[in-house]
Amino acid sequence: MTIAIIGAGYAGLAAAVELIRNGQSVEVFEASRSLGGRARAVEIDGLTVDNGQHILLGAYSETLRLMRIVGADPQRLLKRLPLHLEFPGEMRLVAQRLPAPLHMLAALLLATGLDWPEKWAAIQLMRQLQRTQFRITPDVSVTTWLEQNKTPSHQRRLLWEPLCIAALNTPAENASAQVLANVLRDSLAASRAASDLLLPQVDLSTLFPEPAAAFITQRGSVIHRGQRVTDLQRTDQGWHINGRGTFTQVVLAVAAYHLAALAPELQATVEHFAWEPIVTSYLTYPANVRLPQPMLGVADGTAQWLFDRGQLCGQTGLIAAVISARGRHLDLPTAELESRIHAEIARIVPHLPPPLRTQTITEKRATFACTPNLRRPATKTALPGLCLAGDYVSSDYPATIEGAVRSGVNAARSVLDSING
Repeated sequence: MTIAIIGAGYAGLAAAVELIRNGQSVEVFEASRSLGGRARAVEIDGLTVDNGQHILLGAYSETLRLMRIVGADPQRLLKRLPLHLEFPGEMRLVAQRLPAPLHMLAALLLATGLDWPEKWAAIQLMRQLQRTQFRITPDVSVTTWLEQNKTPSHQRRLLWEPLCIAALNTPAENASAQVLANVLRDSLAASRAASDLLLPQVDLSTLFPEPAAAFITQRGSVIHRGQRVTDLQRTDQGWHINGRGTFTQVVLAVAAYHLAALAPELQATVEHFAWEPIVTSYLTYPANVRLPQPMLGVADGTAQWLFDRGQLCGQTGLIAAVISARGRHLDLPTAELESRIHAEIARIVPHLPPPLRTQTITEKRATFACTPNLRRPATKTALPGLCLAGDYVSSDYPATIEGAVRSGVNAARSVLDSING
């Protein structure tokens, strides 16, 4: 069997690693020189950062499993913290080091910024999800679901809506309540460790893609960097890539909006998708500037989350501000956007000097819009020998690193089933 993987993001590399550890060899084709897809390292003024700030959760079992397989030690590369949601001056909720479900019960009871009726309402909402085994039928928007459960607006603003937009990268009024319930099921409502925040202490290419690439090449397989696949043709002998080579199996691990160019027959499976952006602004301050916590929320701000890359990656004075999904911020000139974010950081950090430099990265199609009842394509396609991998492929999860990795593993197992069958 000759197996090609087109795309070396987290999904494609996960597929490659899973195939190789099951005795197969692969060829990986990647258009960029940098690995990781939409979760990769970029260079700004000689500083290595990411094209978007991402976090992981303790529930990301497949990502952690594959990191260990390729020698990327999660304990060294990820800063594990109990769930800590803090909007300075508004709310603070910290998971306690207690067995589940007491860790989250105590977190809600001890949270500051929520009154007792709001705390009780949050506990009741989680209990309701558990009673229904985390099924929301019919699927509705998160806003509608919260209204149906009479969730207090203050609690909604500081707890559920930030969790929704962080997990699904889709505004609550448009986001799938069922997919959010899936995330809550596997994180906040699972083991204590599953709810932990895992904050990368290295850039996102170093976290998994580069160790995965070393694992792949050390075992005799090949990664073609800087080789964009522009032609994918099915013949009687198999699949031809760019007019050369014949592969009996192909894992197409590109972004959904690239499907039409490579496999027009599959365009209908994603043409109804909408897309959401992620904006990340990097503000560099003197080395002594730091946030009170490695990660903080901004209530009713332009930014939504702030990350202190000094505490995380040793890049002292560097603050990453993340804005998920669509909003009025997209209409602002970049300079004004960065000025507003600086003012929001200044409300948290006393005597904050002006930034030494700023840089903003916008991924216009960072994720699909995770809307209710969204039809997502299956891993196995109707085209013989062709599977899909990517965070948009059908699963319980939204467009996250774990969703991408799981899709890659599923694609690899589909290929193995075809080989063994």
